Amino acid sequence: MNEKKFDPKKLHKLNNPARLIDIPVEYIWSKMNIVRPEIFVDIGAGTGFFSIPFLNYVENGKIFACDISDSMIQWMETNISRRYPNIVPMAMTESAVPLEDGIADLVYMINLHHELDDPQAILAESFRILKADGTICIVDWKKEEMSEGPPVHIRYAPEQVEEQLASSDFQNIHVFSEMAKHFLVVAEKGSAR
Repeated sequence: MNEKKFDPKKLHKLNNPARLIDIPVEYIWSKMNIVRPEIFVDIGAGTGFFSIPFLNYVENGKIFACDISDSMIQWMETNISRRYPNIVPMAMTESAVPLEDGIADLVYMINLHHELDDPQAILAESFRILKADGTICIVDWKKEEMSEGPPVHIRYAPEQVEEQLASSDFQNIHVFSEMAKHFLVVAEKGSAR
């Protein structure tokens, strides 16, 4: 298995409640300025673990929980969709999400960026599916030695993610480093020109 990709056999790790302490969704939400959102897209959703708390912020809308792993999609269909019908599991490829242009208020990726073979491709795809003035947020492991997480050599520094977003035409890019193990980068699509 590619060392960058999460092993679906370790799926149970994705549902560890401690992840919400390390990466509090309330903190992420506080760094964004989204009014009356209807559609979120969770790219690299895994088991949909973060989709559930993000439901608190999408008013009567939907979260498309996208993943490249068939086993993750099946797990969400069995364990998440029945309890949370507003979370819609969706198969994707590494660089393509089967949604129409300009549909999403928010695209978010949590602990995915280091797994990407071509980050620019999924950033371009995120830009495509976001509404004008839509927001993207990326959370990933800090590029530091620590007892958990992926190997340091495959992690990105937040400045690298910031540069990738800028080269994909995102604007108002902000980096936040207050979390102990993770960084957060938030950016906006900007108004249609």
